[in-house]
Amino acid sequence: MTRLLLFSRQEAGTPTPNILPTQRPIAARTRPAYIAQMPDTQIPNRPPLPPEIGRRRTFAIISHPDAGKTTLTEKFLLYGGAIQMAGQVRAKGEARRTRSDFMKMEQDRGISVSASAMSFDFAGKDREFRFNLVDTPGHSDFSEDTYRTLTAVDAAVMVIDGAKGVESQTQKLFEVCRMRDLPILTFCNKMDRESRDTFEIIDEIQENLAIDVTPASWPIGVGREFIGCYDLLHDRLELMDRADRNKVAETIRISGLDDPKLAQHVPAELLDKLREELEMARELLPAMDRDAFLEGSLTPIWFGSAINSFGVQELMTGIAEFGPEPQPQRAEPRQISPDETAVTGFVFKVQANMDPKHRDRVAFVRMASGHFQRGMKLTHVRSKKQMAISNPVLFLAADRELAEEAWAGDIIGIPNHGQLRIGDALTEGEALRFTGIPSFAPELLQGVRAGDPMKAKHLEKALMQFAEEGAAKVFKPAIGSGFIVGVVGQLQFEVLASRIELEYGLPVRFDQSQFQSARWLSGAKDAVEGVVAKNPQHIAHDNDGDPVFLTRLQWDIDRIERDHPAVTLSATKEMMV
Repeated sequence: MTRLLLFSRQEAGTPTPNILPTQRPIAARTRPAYIAQMPDTQIPNRPPLPPEIGRRRTFAIISHPDAGKTTLTEKFLLYGGAIQMAGQVRAKGEARRTRSDFMKMEQDRGISVSASAMSFDFAGKDREFRFNLVDTPGHSDFSEDTYRTLTAVDAAVMVIDGAKGVESQTQKLFEVCRMRDLPILTFCNKMDRESRDTFEIIDEIQENLAIDVTPASWPIGVGREFIGCYDLLHDRLELMDRADRNKVAETIRISGLDDPKLAQHVPAELLDKLREELEMARELLPAMDRDAFLEGSLTPIWFGSAINSFGVQELMTGIAEFGPEPQPQRAEPRQISPDETAVTGFVFKVQANMDPKHRDRVAFVRMASGHFQRGMKLTHVRSKKQMAISNPVLFLAADRELAEEAWAGDIIGIPNHGQLRIGDALTEGEALRFTGIPSFAPELLQGVRAGDPMKAKHLEKALMQFAEEGAAKVFKPAIGSGFIVGVVGQLQFEVLASRIELEYGLPVRFDQSQFQSARWLSGAKDAVEGVVAKNPQHIAHDNDGDPVFLTRLQWDIDRIERDHPAVTLSATKEMMV
């Protein structure tokens, strides 16, 4: 891949006019109760963070299924030097598979069904950065895993398909980022295939997502004619090499847009079109403003092709240059600043059986403050017990290495035997509760039974494991035996059946349930007990022992709200101590 550096003729200090009306419905939006408003990103009097913390960038990748999230993740690892050859989501023959899709079902179907974390270093211009990257499932059936993952990151990279633009799941995930005021960087992928007009893509993002867009790069040609991009932030030209997909770019300097060398690399008609479009873009679109980006009202957009490794390094440089440092975390009774010396962290995900040879469970912990060292004793706030963290791990998806230390902003794994659950806080003794980690009411309910009736006890153990992992809701009805499993999307039932069989050697069957949805009961103790006593056929308990009202129709919910106004039926539950 060849990169030519162009020096713009635009005079330094010339302001780029911004004539677009800014759409800022962020502050006016109503926030669901389960999402705590994040603290302002810019705290004017905050001293600079210690260098080790300041060099960390913790971010998630979000998009609609098949826009190219996992492929982009692979290229990040390639450029970070974590892997030597990027894998493919749908690998054939000897081609290596992707790192982040480590479950058998993910590899068979070519989709991500579980969020996976990766930590690696990236060499910036003046210092080395530590990237903590989380690849999330794009499929809406696994959106709850994604929602919870977004509580643990400071920024998000939104991947969109150049031909399809903003799709439904992208929009839903963007709304969650907006509620958390997460800064968003956009990567428009698959530019080497037939794609839409650049202005049309930018316009769609501005219209559908009500956010200003500033181009960080500009594509030259589309589809087969796509030869590269013009980097607007550094005024240079990047040319794509289609021959080697894993090749890192070379740099050739040239002097200005009138340099004769430019015509050797860019065909005349594409060069004329580029000059014309760049002039329009600079006049019509806002310039890069880091403060507006950190507030969540502006997104820079890069264009490229992840599978051809094109545009990826520029995006990574953008994350390093503009991305936020580790941010303060919302907790009760106080906010936690990353530069505090005491170590604190919270569990945002639990993954069971990552290593099939061992019945292990790993809790993913986002470090909120302090400098953690292996062997430290931390207080598990929910049980008030001390835990010696003797074998914490850093992730490269399913591969791990022992973590000797971790700083605020890092994501580490703590192997455990079921003590740690989603929402748990780990501190050096202070009783803290991290807020804003939601659990959503399931939209599909089914009964479950083991193929072998003698193994009902094994099934209960497997279900409880998955319930604590957050992969499904498991309800024990007050009347009758067996369990009811609740999920957000149909595909989760298939994943559960596949995992229970692979990990526990237990074939299971899901049966249709008479119930359609579930709501958590909350209110005064006697009022809740009154509802439970009068409606035993509708009552179940979740894996935490909290009462749940199972409904057949909307009428059931309306009836309880009418007859028992003191009781609240909630579709979300805060996952904290």
